[in-house]
Amino acid sequence: MPNANEDTSPALNQVQQRAVSELLRVAPVADELARRFQEAGFSLALVGGSVRDALLGRLGNDLDFTTDARPEDVLKIVRPWADAVWEVGIAFGTVGVQKQARVGDADRCFQIEVTTYRSEAYDRSSRKPEVSYGDSIEEDLVRRDFTVNAMAVALPEKTFIDPHGGIGDLEARVLRTPGTPEESFSDDPLRMMRAARFAAQLDFDVAPEVVTAIKDMAGRIEIVSAERVRDELNKLILSGHPRKGLTLLVDTGLAGHVLPELPALRLESDEHHRHKDVYDHTLIVLEQAMALEEEPDLALRLAALLHDIGKPRTRRFEKDGRVSFHHHEVVGAKMTKKRMTALKYSNELVKDVSRLVELHLRFHGYGTGEWTDSAVRRYVRDAGPLLDRLHKLTRSDCTTRNKRKAAALSRAYDGLEERIAQLQEREELDAIRPDLDGNQIMEILGVKPGPAVGKAYKYLLELRLENGPMEHDAAVAALKEWWAEQEEQD
Repeated sequence: MPNANEDTSPALNQVQQRAVSELLRVAPVADELARRFQEAGFSLALVGGSVRDALLGRLGNDLDFTTDARPEDVLKIVRPWADAVWEVGIAFGTVGVQKQARVGDADRCFQIEVTTYRSEAYDRSSRKPEVSYGDSIEEDLVRRDFTVNAMAVALPEKTFIDPHGGIGDLEARVLRTPGTPEESFSDDPLRMMRAARFAAQLDFDVAPEVVTAIKDMAGRIEIVSAERVRDELNKLILSGHPRKGLTLLVDTGLAGHVLPELPALRLESDEHHRHKDVYDHTLIVLEQAMALEEEPDLALRLAALLHDIGKPRTRRFEKDGRVSFHHHEVVGAKMTKKRMTALKYSNELVKDVSRLVELHLRFHGYGTGEWTDSAVRRYVRDAGPLLDRLHKLTRSDCTTRNKRKAAALSRAYDGLEERIAQLQEREELDAIRPDLDGNQIMEILGVKPGPAVGKAYKYLLELRLENGPMEHDAAVAALKEWWAEQEEQD
């Protein structure tokens, strides 16, 4: 077996030393599991992303192993040892294991996957890979997506196995395929999206021949299920460098098949004429939204990515030479809902992201004047639980290079947040309701449940938004006055 330690370059030796250090850190659980497989007559190796992350000095509690044992043998070996076992992926040769282990001075909970040596290939018309088991680790490694994920460490002896030069590519920070990229992407077209995802997660470059193959084969992504595409897109968007991955998707034509609204933005000019196009503005907004996060927020990042997708459909050339995009937020919200539904996102996430897209211009609709209490209440009511995300999205949407204008917008939004905080102290803005509930309305008006109660409730809600909280007697008087007017009209 090729041994990574045979390379004497200082850079690689440093990387290998870091990997050994990482592996020793998890050795108690890894070696214990390896001995169980050895006693049963099977091999076990740490593999793929776990080895890559160990080499990068970032190995966590998720460990991937590969073995010559078939799934039924794996179950026999791990069941007496593991704290919990999952068989969800057993059709693909994967057994999931949870194991609590003492590492140093701390107890750690490891999430482990043990997968039988395998090879996968797609039928040209199938949405699911066909799985067949292999008999050697070399056969298993050649079917993996990229060389940096095609390394293994045989256990318990800790021998590096790197038949495709993965360590060299890791040092060069480049993504290549073990075989030809055409063969790799033909076997599983989702690997084209994984190239973009790993570029974004690891901040790696993609080898030129891999980029060329993606351009030539982008249409093959159509046979992959929406759920698998969505999951890769999420990982890309939640990564540390999403611009890098999104740019690859757009430049290769892959985005045209999975998120066509994004490359469509390249054709449009931003109304401020400060950016090359709306596409570039969108990527800046995404990065600025990320800078405001406490932790990666999928809903916020999706909203930032999709907030202007209604612009191509609403572009108008005005008589004074300006370009306008009237109501692009409304059109964009509908497009967002349609695209996210097609990608099988949850109803709740679709609703939240679409609402953020719809509301992203609301702040600008109030102009630069003093906000009335009524306007503040309506802003908070319309945003609901999305208010914090709307704050971040609205602030991120300012990408002008005019420092004075940017500062003015920032001050204006600071003012709005201060007004919200002030009103929040006086009123329960998070749960704005009429001063009378449905039961009280029916009792006061002497009516039964029906449309009239709903109309009365809506009227009182408008009063609450416009004037703030009312005393009980004042609310009753207002309701009776409104009811009298309704009866006169009838």
